[in-house]
Amino acid sequence: MDETEPVVRTAGGQVRGRMVADVAIFRGIPFARPPVGGLRFAAPRPAEPWDGVREATAFGPPPPQSGSMLTPPPPSSASGADPDDWLTVNVFSPGLGAAGLPVMVWIYGGAYRSGTASNPGYDGTLLARQNVVVVTFNYRVGVEGYAYLPGVPANRGLLDQVAALHWVRENIAAFGGDPDRVTVFGESAGAGAIAALLVMPVAAGLFRRAIAQSVPGTFFSPALAADVTAAIAAAAGLPATAEAFAAADPARLATASDAVRPADHAARWGRVAHTDTPFSPVVDGEVLPAAPWRALAMGTGRSIDLVTGHNRDEFRLFTEVAGTRRQITAEAASRALQGLAPGHDGEDGETAYRQAYPDADLKTLFELVNSDWLFRMPSLHLAQAHAAAGGRTFLYELSYPASVAGLGACHAIDVPLLFGVYAGLGQLFFGPEPPASAVRLGDLMRSHWAAFAADGDPGWPQYSPGHRMTRIFADPPDVAPYPERTSLHLWDQHRFGVLDLTADPDPDMTPRSDPQKGPDRADIRAGRLRA
Repeated sequence: MDETEPVVRTAGGQVRGRMVADVAIFRGIPFARPPVGGLRFAAPRPAEPWDGVREATAFGPPPPQSGSMLTPPPPSSASGADPDDWLTVNVFSPGLGAAGLPVMVWIYGGAYRSGTASNPGYDGTLLARQNVVVVTFNYRVGVEGYAYLPGVPANRGLLDQVAALHWVRENIAAFGGDPDRVTVFGESAGAGAIAALLVMPVAAGLFRRAIAQSVPGTFFSPALAADVTAAIAAAAGLPATAEAFAAADPARLATASDAVRPADHAARWGRVAHTDTPFSPVVDGEVLPAAPWRALAMGTGRSIDLVTGHNRDEFRLFTEVAGTRRQITAEAASRALQGLAPGHDGEDGETAYRQAYPDADLKTLFELVNSDWLFRMPSLHLAQAHAAAGGRTFLYELSYPASVAGLGACHAIDVPLLFGVYAGLGQLFFGPEPPASAVRLGDLMRSHWAAFAADGDPGWPQYSPGHRMTRIFADPPDVAPYPERTSLHLWDQHRFGVLDLTADPDPDMTPRSDPQKGPDRADIRAGRLRA
């Protein structure tokens, strides 16, 4: 075998990768058939096998997605590649053959509406040098992955992730990985997906450990998800049916979803109107039987080791990049506090926040309640539910601030630190040259994540309700009781669950699920995703 162009045999056929220094890299390997034509909006089906040796040196094309996100456009795929071959995996291995290394599978974020494994910020080379096999992959986002339509499975993005994990279990040993030591890790929407995977029956047994970075608290009811889909259909000028959507160009549907502003639907969508995304996993009773916090508290996922946590100043990314942080009015702050904050000790949510944070100005209150509702408290409550049921749980907070003034320890700052890629998103946070302290902290995070993948111990004490010990990623790093105690107490009695319509849905706009329609629902209930 040419050591500079290693060849590995997978279940689908042989693939040829490239050596980059001491890491073997394989890109664009199909794990499922292109979800187009008769497979549009269907559960994923296994990839067709191929003859000969397939070149695996270029990323597969990204799935259709929003054009409104911060991430840069993905690099183009290989010349001659199938433009519909969205569902592909990439492997970064420091040791091919029978090395039996721990495996880390990355699930990207992007508000459930965008994302691709070809993003340069997700280069797994440095992490693989921690003696782990790193896997990244594409999954369907936006309308293709999460629009709720009658007669087809919900949560197709989650089902794609399950199919990719099946591929890992079947093939990763040939790349030097141990299929019994798989850790899923992801950030933002990727962390929300991991929270869902923890409690999904069809994902049981496919991974041993999980790292959920900045878990969003948004999980939709079928009625809410159907109302969102109806709004997208109206923007596209289509009926809200699987047949009409399947006949439409994916770009048309992505553009229509971008035109739907949740804030315009505040009377019906409630708290979702405070976000910029109309997509989230749907608690449909089949693919996803319950919201993660409730299911974890009842013992589901207890055998899976969990690291979870958040960044200190999560929501500041959105206000600072949009240039709105300094323009937050008293009315906007009050509206956010009234719409998001839970009541406490008989007080309404706004009063409770103002009394708990008496020195906070308007923009700080606005940022705090949005950060708490959307990321900080869902992540904390995930740890609490998992630990309360007897799971091995580890909590962290990242408080290291960006070099760029005003951003603080904002949402997504953990991604360039973890992967050690300081271009693109990393440059947004750290400028053209990251400080040495940021590089050191990123190195520490990588070592903790790899250690956890190897044996379930990231290097700091387990979280327990009595002590709440937390890894603080700062300069210098520390271990201390959970630092956001004020917000912890404000949200102590709140229960994250399923977001529903705040008004009765229009029956003419709400798709009704027919469990007998379409070939996929019986497969989902039986766990047969690989027909």
